Amino acid sequence: MRVVSDGADEGVRYEVADGVATITIDRPERRNALSWPVVAGLRGALAEARTDGTVRVVILTGAGDRAFCAGADLDGMVGADTLELHRSRGQLAGLFQDLWSLGLPTIARVRGYCLAGGMGLALSCDLVVAADDAVFGTPEIDVGLWPYMITVPLCRSMPPKRALELMMTGRRIDASEADRLGCLHSVVPVDELDGAVASLASTLAAKSPAALQLGRDAFYQVWDLAAADALRVLHPALGIAAELEDAAEGVAAFRERRPPRWTGR
Repeated sequence: MRVVSDGADEGVRYEVADGVATITIDRPERRNALSWPVVAGLRGALAEARTDGTVRVVILTGAGDRAFCAGADLDGMVGADTLELHRSRGQLAGLFQDLWSLGLPTIARVRGYCLAGGMGLALSCDLVVAADDAVFGTPEIDVGLWPYMITVPLCRSMPPKRALELMMTGRRIDASEADRLGCLHSVVPVDELDGAVASLASTLAAKSPAALQLGRDAFYQVWDLAAADALRVLHPALGIAAELEDAAEGVAAFRERRPPRWTGR
């Protein structure tokens, strides 16, 4: 394992091993709550993963066994003035955009509390693997706030009216209900969480990185488009993807009944 950054100042650790970058919110004493330095640290770690040619998959998780991320650190997310606070809040939107535009598959590894901004963060990843002790929710309403910034990842992950109900009531749901709502890739026993995440990451890392990047980019590009507009984007994208070296290699490997040897081009 290569520890790229221990993130002592930001509360974020970034490690790379076998083509997998693991980004850990490292504030277990605060249930891995988000502060502005943590958000900046997460964005910095994603930028490192984006430019590291050895990275094929990114795992996002929280330190310890109590929480993935319990939401905003209400004591630590106060700006000096209204304008500064407004700009800082834009960093969370930037973090979601960073995840969607990363060009690499992302997996949220969730244990314990996954609340408010933490839930939005997990659902901004491509896939979510949760332990059966995970608890999800948007409790902002209970402190007189509203989960504005996470509305997009929530509504992209479950029926919008179900998202609205969670936001209006602030109620918490277990991993089983989150799975039924369509938020999760899988739910596993606590002692199987690391193995399930590692297996999924290994599966993704074995795919053509070029095909994954182009296909994943196209997926997010057309998500909110009308069907006709989406097809106008996807048609030329298919033409580009079909010319990849990896596409030719994949077809050749299929015909020759051998494992493909990806070049990422």
